[in-house]
Amino acid sequence: MDRADDAVPIAELLEERRHLLDVAYWMLGSRGEAEGVVEETYRRWYGLSDAERARIAVPRAWLARVAGSICLTRLRLPDRGSSRAAEEHTGGLGTEQYRMLEQETSEVLLRALNSLSPAERAAFVLNDVFGMAPGTVADIVGRPEPECAELADRARRSLRARRSRSTTPLQHDVVACAVQQACTAEDTERLAALLALDATAFFDGGGKVRALVKPVHGNQQVARSMLTLMARCPRTTLHTHSVNGRTGLVIRYDRQVAAVISLDIAGDQVVQVWVILNPDKLRSWNPPGPPTAPGE
Repeated sequence: MDRADDAVPIAELLEERRHLLDVAYWMLGSRGEAEGVVEETYRRWYGLSDAERARIAVPRAWLARVAGSICLTRLRLPDRGSSRAAEEHTGGLGTEQYRMLEQETSEVLLRALNSLSPAERAAFVLNDVFGMAPGTVADIVGRPEPECAELADRARRSLRARRSRSTTPLQHDVVACAVQQACTAEDTERLAALLALDATAFFDGGGKVRALVKPVHGNQQVARSMLTLMARCPRTTLHTHSVNGRTGLVIRYDRQVAAVISLDIAGDQVVQVWVILNPDKLRSWNPPGPPTAPGE
């Protein structure tokens, strides 16, 4: 039996449900399906005994894992595409929650996610969109952590290939250099003009730094998020550098690489920005140097 001490503030309850809806919507791309997943998730929660629920230290994390697992199962259904199309045609539930989500979410990206395999989509969404811990992602996807990391990386490469048209190295260099100059000058409008209207920025902190968890959509929003990240400081520098074989950006704090940014460019505009802030992924950029004297 629940006790008075087990009561949860309503704000926490609403935020928890919103988080689950976000997870389900990003994984499935469907309003009605997301609602159904959340309902099934809570059914499983209340299907537990009091003793089983008491043993769950972080209910929100448990609920997110269950919701992710349900989504992955639905992604694997052979007839899911037709049922989703019918739901979208009839407008689904059309709640205010999802009208807000649709305003914030890039439909281009959601359509691109449909091209991924269920495992790739799950690994990418849970890792890149929601920043879940590698162990949690592995539990939901049902694969070892290294394999999930490879699935997410494969998804990123696939999304980049879909978004980018053929751009010569010279064209890419010109746009990348213009982005660097706009960032250095802290020129929001100039930077926004270099970004596609539906540009998306991903921030990979790996749970090791306090980076943005969800992707940022829209040229103005992406421009502001980039300039906030690169806020002028005497000890912060920004330079162009080869990243994954194409010109990207490298941010240094003092002499240490603090972030590496790769740019996906189509024509003369940036369509996707990938910001790596995860210290583990930056180790190759920061090889150990000679020891320094105390205070140096």
